[in-house]
Amino acid sequence: MRRLADHAPTLLLLAVTFWAGNFLIGRAVRADVPPVALAFGRWAGASLLLAPFAARSAWRERRALRGKWGVTLALSFTGVATFNTLVYIGLQTTTALNAFLLQALMPILILLLGVVAFGESATARQVVGMTVSLLGAAWVILEGRASRLVQLDVALGDAIVLVAVVSYAVYSVLLRQRPAMSGLPFAFVTFVLGTLMLAPFYFIESTVRPFDPNLAGVAALVYVMIFPSIASYLAFNRGVALIGSSRAGPYLHLMPILGSLGAVAILGEPFRSHHLVGVALVALGIALASRVKRAA
Repeated sequence: MRRLADHAPTLLLLAVTFWAGNFLIGRAVRADVPPVALAFGRWAGASLLLAPFAARSAWRERRALRGKWGVTLALSFTGVATFNTLVYIGLQTTTALNAFLLQALMPILILLLGVVAFGESATARQVVGMTVSLLGAAWVILEGRASRLVQLDVALGDAIVLVAVVSYAVYSVLLRQRPAMSGLPFAFVTFVLGTLMLAPFYFIESTVRPFDPNLAGVAALVYVMIFPSIASYLAFNRGVALIGSSRAGPYLHLMPILGSLGAVAILGEPFRSHHLVGVALVALGIALASRVKRAA
């Protein structure tokens, strides 16, 4: 365990793998666990598991929240309450493969929002990269048929996942405005607030589609509350601390790759020609947007 804690590549790979597993689980148990129940159970369970380790520290650091409640609530809404809930809802009708390819847009959207919201500069190469990636995502959503756009025949699940991805991109950009709290206490605060935001929607959903616990559903809840919520968070943060964010960031690009492989191998989803085109365009766009010109 000590060697693992000091080996950044393994930590970062584990974090991304657990996050990819979250999408696969959401698709696999769509008939066993209602989507809002899965999201609510995830964050409620993660909050309870973190409470013994983070609640006291969060209380001691509560002064850091003064004047930052608006940002804290926005982060809890976009990154906790909204993102995964919409992903789980979208996965009711779209494939995990489509969801992963749409999620690959996130680095591009973060760059775009940084330009719009904070006036960050973007090079011509980055603009081209963003455009190419967006075209790749559109090709996946349209299933390689431009006629679907004219007919407004776009899968609802794809649209919902795309909104989820935008929500998490907003969360990622807003993180620079977060309160000056330690990582784990702040995560605990956002988990609790996100759970409270989801509570009314969970109770509404339960009147229409109650959660009937079974082995698959309970196992899914245990997985999402521990691995992508807590283990990934700790592993990724430790990896960043060891090698820095610039070297750790590219590991996030592995998530759609690992997830797509899992969707085909584990869930048996078909990999079609429009997926191949989408993968190529998104990968090319990310490569162009992420490339930094070396100093002479």
